[in-house]
Amino acid sequence: MERFTDKTALITGGTSGIGLAAARRLLDEGAHVAITGRDDARLAAAAKELGGERVLTVRADAAVPAELDALMREVESWRGGLDTVFANAGVGTFKPGAELTEDDVDHTLAVNFKGVFHTVQKAVPLLRPGGSVVINASWTLHRGLAAASVYAASKAAVHNLARTLGTELAPRGIRVNSVSPGYIDTPMYREVNPDPATEAVVAAQIPLGRLGGSAEVAAAVAFLASDDAAYISGQDLIVDGGLVGSAPLGL
Repeated sequence: MERFTDKTALITGGTSGIGLAAARRLLDEGAHVAITGRDDARLAAAAKELGGERVLTVRADAAVPAELDALMREVESWRGGLDTVFANAGVGTFKPGAELTEDDVDHTLAVNFKGVFHTVQKAVPLLRPGGSVVINASWTLHRGLAAASVYAASKAAVHNLARTLGTELAPRGIRVNSVSPGYIDTPMYREVNPDPATEAVVAAQIPLGRLGGSAEVAAAVAFLASDDAAYISGQDLIVDGGLVGSAPLGL
């Protein structure tokens, strides 16, 4: 498939995990892709892995509006406009609510909520009619998870943005949706869950019996961003192996 031939996509947090997989998928389907990250070495590694003239890497922190302004200027200079935005950059602090500090809360909301909002807000002037926005949310917006109170709340908030901004931007023909990954095998997941024994415990909660892969989420992002989803807006697509909607046999 080449659903994105000559189209331009922006992916924040595109140096690893789901963001990098989404960049690879859109490139495979013909897109020009700009990715952001906060670490120069990881940006360079991602650029080398993705390769080609259709990739632009930009150092930008989604939590800093001025850096997002500079990002949009660079993307506009590179390609003139945008067809797709995947607001993917995010962080997770997982502690019991009583242990969360003010800095924990501020940092989580600065990246996961304000960063997503400002990314979309500042990209809107570049989005062409018929464009699309996909926001990376989380299965935790649908089901409680201990030690994830502020993280889950931030993800519920950005799904609400998909609904409200989808309504607001509809007159321009721009669709906004979110994707909610379940337990996905990414560097961020491994950082939070370094004990290999944890994987078996987690997999037992998932009807399909395994963690998901970044490429599987990337496929969902590509669908929502493409014209195949031309009549879908304000929705959340859960990619979780059945975690939210059902329980495995015997539980």
